[in-house]
Amino acid sequence: MNFSKITLLIFFLFMLSACADYKTTRTIQNDRKQFYSSSGFVLIYEEYLYNEKIVNRKLDNEDLLVMHSILKRNTPVKIMNPNNLKFVETTIYKKANYPKIFNMVISKKIASILELDINNPFVEIIEVKKNKTFVAKEGNIFEEEKNVIDKVPVDEIKINDLTINKPKINKKLTKKNNFILVISDFYYMDSANNLKNELLEKININNISVKKINNNKYRLLVGPFESFNALKTTYISLNNLGFEGLNVYNE
Repeated sequence: MNFSKITLLIFFLFMLSACADYKTTRTIQNDRKQFYSSSGFVLIYEEYLYNEKIVNRKLDNEDLLVMHSILKRNTPVKIMNPNNLKFVETTIYKKANYPKIFNMVISKKIASILELDINNPFVEIIEVKKNKTFVAKEGNIFEEEKNVIDKVPVDEIKINDLTINKPKINKKLTKKNNFILVISDFYYMDSANNLKNELLEKININNISVKKINNNKYRLLVGPFESFNALKTTYISLNNLGFEGLNVYNE
């Protein structure tokens, strides 16, 4: 199978994905504006990343800062750790270039607040509108913050205050990772299977399958993977074939 045929299949993939009402970088309609939404791994900033030109912008790790390759500066976003439901609402500090396998670059301070697993820094990212979410100047999440909501000064950084009087240990923290890499959704099962077979011929990929979502949606996916490192090779192989912005889910 030659490369031009794969390229043509990728073109039809995007056409069929639109029919299936799904995009790898998903958006949701709200008040006539489309809002960005994705799930996957983030890159936690280190100074060497800039020095070695892995990222092209600097971050202050002591501040609540994030960078994104698509979203514009000052775009409000919510970043959530689905394992413990902690999230930070902030604005995009800068647009930046970084390895495509990552969905965003975040500061160490945000990673600490979200209590991310540094080996598997999996998050959900949603572009949001300004609302009445609890506002905290420093962005630290404490159980006592519910008692001082009215006294906290307004700042650009918004942090959710989770429910009090609940155990700190989240059951999901001990759950085995099952990362699923979503290639795309299709209206017809045959279309999904055709691309599956083409990919099996083109790259070394063993755990690819088609999942029926409903009668009009068939999802081509790869996985599960136990870790970010296990997923990385497959992601890069797909990216080299022209598949970009692939979503990752943890089932």
